[in-house]
Amino acid sequence: MGSVEENFSPPRYQSDITDARPLGEPLKFEFSGRIAPNRFMKAAMTEQLCSWHKEIPEKRGLPTRNLCRVYERWGQGDIGMIVTGNVMIFCDYLESVGDPVVPPDAPFSGKRFEAFKEWAHSVKKNGSLMVAQVSHPGRQCHMYFQAHPVAASAVPYDFSGPRRPLQFYDPHAASQEEIDAIIDSFAHAAEYLEKAGFDGIQLHAANGFLLSGFLSASTNLRTDKYGGSIENRMRIHLEIEQAIRKRVSPNFILGIKINSTEFQETAFTPQEANTVCLAFEKHHFDFVELSGGSSEKLMTGNQHQGEKVRESTRKREAYFQAFAEQIVPGLTKTKVYITGGLRTVGGMIRALDTVDGIGLARPLCQEFELCKKILEGQVTGSIIPNMELGEFWLALMAGNRTIREVGRGQEPLELWRDDVINELRAGYELWVDNKSSDREYISYYGVTSTEAMEQGKMPPLTHAISAEKVR
Repeated sequence: MGSVEENFSPPRYQSDITDARPLGEPLKFEFSGRIAPNRFMKAAMTEQLCSWHKEIPEKRGLPTRNLCRVYERWGQGDIGMIVTGNVMIFCDYLESVGDPVVPPDAPFSGKRFEAFKEWAHSVKKNGSLMVAQVSHPGRQCHMYFQAHPVAASAVPYDFSGPRRPLQFYDPHAASQEEIDAIIDSFAHAAEYLEKAGFDGIQLHAANGFLLSGFLSASTNLRTDKYGGSIENRMRIHLEIEQAIRKRVSPNFILGIKINSTEFQETAFTPQEANTVCLAFEKHHFDFVELSGGSSEKLMTGNQHQGEKVRESTRKREAYFQAFAEQIVPGLTKTKVYITGGLRTVGGMIRALDTVDGIGLARPLCQEFELCKKILEGQVTGSIIPNMELGEFWLALMAGNRTIREVGRGQEPLELWRDDVINELRAGYELWVDNKSSDREYISYYGVTSTEAMEQGKMPPLTHAISAEKVR
């Protein structure tokens, strides 16, 4: 795709359906009684905009002004429910530098608590539901943070791919004491976030993180009550739910994200997938988000850059629609969102024939007001970025950089332009070549100190796109 001149409108996906009214219908969550004003959901994306301190873990993970600025922009975009990026439950178990953290001993007052309250308010003041994705990275905790990561079982990551953008130490199987602490920490985070003003939480049980590892037969080799049958492998999820219920109000939203790949790559049957989701409904989960993509393939470079999505799936537009169709018919109260590949009003409307809501991620990085434009009839498709669908790491970097620019008070990067994408691609290649050192790891995320982030002054990004090139 060639470059687009500044006085041209960005290229967009074309839709065969232009009437977006079904997407504007409210959605009631049966168990909490809460109502999302429309069918759009901003899916979780890592922001990496919270405080960081190398030596003092307790100074990590405070939301910053930059983070609130980003979410205020999304809050102005008529998105029914906004799900945050990873909110971690331990200061030494992070997905990346700059993750938000609710430590297990965090009090319901003080600087951290006030920062979380401001973060929630940045969205809720415009009418969207604010839901925090609460996470534990498990064996995907970068070696910079954790030398002995905990996991369902001691199954090391497959680093056989040609490129290794991230690196992890081999995990150990969680002890009962560790499992108990993890359950309690999830429950504490839920109570903390409700008191800070969040409308609910989403448990992250996808993309290779800890709860995903328990669910998957390929990474859960346990022989105790947490392993073996599908009922045992989802036991920790249900124990977390029960612990949360004891600490939050009845109208607090509880959702969960699961990954179609956890089923497909371990020969799960549709019946087993249905069993998991029916159990979630029995335990009053308000919603399930279905996504896909093998995190292990993506993390290690085993998925080729530019790999094409199967034509049949491309036509369906929702990458994981077939997976949703296998489990949705059994659910009567738990709502289902599908995230991945939806780019046009037509594709979204057709997805609503099967599911209840539409999750969007990357399109909302380059166009924060996309949902508002769709609902108002201004556009019927998202902007087409100048990247192949399979360029996972480039797309991740592009979205992250755009989030950072908006956090600094700038406009999103124009990701349809050759010069912008080429500079991002060069930055990615340089990062991969130097990823192993602490200095390069930290400089990639552009974080130098807690103080700089607390003041809302993000340091210059390594390989950042210069301002004159994006205006």
